[in-house]
Amino acid sequence: MEPTLAARALSAATEITTTALSGDDPGAVLGSVVRHAAELADADLGVVMVRADDGRVTVESAHGTDTAGLLGLVLPAESAAGRVAAGGEPIVAEDVTSDPRTSRFVPEELRSYGPFAAAPFGKGGRLLGVLTVYRRRDAEPFSASTVEVLTAFAGQAGVVLALAEGANARHRVTLYQERERIARELHDVIVQRLYAAGMQLDRVRRRMRRRFAGADGARLGEAIDQLDQTIEEIRGTVRALRSPEPEPHEPEPAATDLAESARAEVRIAGELLGYPPTLELSGELADIPAERADHVRAALREALSNVVRHSGASETRVTLQRDRDGVRLRVRDNGCGVPRDVAQRGLRHLSERAEAAGGKFFINSSPSLGTLVAFDLPLS
Repeated sequence: MEPTLAARALSAATEITTTALSGDDPGAVLGSVVRHAAELADADLGVVMVRADDGRVTVESAHGTDTAGLLGLVLPAESAAGRVAAGGEPIVAEDVTSDPRTSRFVPEELRSYGPFAAAPFGKGGRLLGVLTVYRRRDAEPFSASTVEVLTAFAGQAGVVLALAEGANARHRVTLYQERERIARELHDVIVQRLYAAGMQLDRVRRRMRRRFAGADGARLGEAIDQLDQTIEEIRGTVRALRSPEPEPHEPEPAATDLAESARAEVRIAGELLGYPPTLELSGELADIPAERADHVRAALREALSNVVRHSGASETRVTLQRDRDGVRLRVRDNGCGVPRDVAQRGLRHLSERAEAAGGKFFINSSPSLGTLVAFDLPLS
C-alpha cells in the first residue's frame, strides 16, 4: 500500500468518524464518504449503495461529474454490487460494460464508464452495502494498491456509520420516552388539577350568582374560560409531544390502565356533585393503547363536566366496557338535560375525536329523561 495514499485514507476515515459520531445528518456523512472514496481512488464517480433485506442494492449517495438519475437507482442481488454487498470479496473490472462478472446488470446511467471497483461498505455484522468507484471509458484501470486502500476505507467508514446510527437510534429512543413521560404527566396530573379547579369555580359562580356584582361575576366567568383555554392548550402540547412517530425499533407509548383513569375522573366529579356517581367496569381495561385511552378519558371528562355544570342530576351512572369490538363508554344522568343555550364546543370536540379515530359518538338529552352520552371506539 502506498504510504501517501494510506495516510490520505486514514485522514479521510478520521474526518468521517468525527462527523458521524457528532450526530450530523447521515445523508451528509454518506456524501462525505463517496467524495473521499472518489478522491482516494482518483475516480470520476463514487457511489454508495445500501443493501435491502431481499439483497437488492439502492444508490443512496453519489459524487462525481455526472450523477443525474443515479439516486434511488436499484440493482438486483445478482449484480456485482449486490454480491459484494452480501459479503462477497471486492470486485475489480477493467471495463464494467464488457466484463462477464459485471456487464449483465450495468444500467444505462453507468454505461459511459469503464474501469470499476466495488468494496464492501462495512464489515461483518456492520455490513451496510457496497462502495463502488468508476472511471471514464478508456481510462487507466484501478491498481491493486488503490483497491486495497478503497477496501480498507469502505470497511472502516461503513462500520463507523453503522455505530453512529445505533448511537443516534438510542438517543431517539431516550428522547421519545422522555417526551412521552412529560406528555403523560401533563395530561394525567396538570390537566386533571386544572379541570377540578375550573369545575369548583363554576360551581361557586352558579351557587352565588345573585350575590356577585356584575363585574365580579364577569371576572369569575373569564377566569373559568381561561382555565378551559389553558386545558386545551396543554392538550395541544401533549399532542405535539406525542406527534413524532417512533421508528420501527422504538417502543410504542406505554399502554394505559383505563379503569384507574375512570375511577379518578369519577372521584373528582363526585366531590363536585356532592354524591358519588355509580361506576361499572367490565372487560380488560389495563392495557388500552395510550392514544385510544386518551380519547375515552376525554369523553368521560366532558360528559361528567356537563353533568356537574348543567344537569342538576341526583343520580349519575358511568359504564365502561371493553369487548372484542373495542371500548364502549356510557354516561347517564337523571337531570334536566343539556340546556339549549349552553355552548356545545366540548361535545363537538368529542364528535370530532370519535370520527377521527374511527369511532362513534352520540348524545340523547331531554328535560324529562336526563342525558345519555355514548362514546364507542375500536382498538384496531
